[in-house]
Amino acid sequence: MDAPPVLGLPLDGPAANPNCGVCAALARQRTDARAAGDFSKVSDLNVELRSHQAAVS
Repeated sequence: MDAPPVLGLPLDGPAANPNCGVCAALARQRTDARAAGDFSKVSDLNVELRSHQAAVS
């Protein structure tokens, strides 16, 4: 039998670039989703924010 997978702690949410309107909108949506208890959406928005930041870098 294989050993069980070792999972690390979840990544911290990426910081939004204060000079970017897209980052600000995604961060605002993430804050709203967290306040609503929709942590699946929070995770999705973290992925979208990381992807956006990678695309503009």
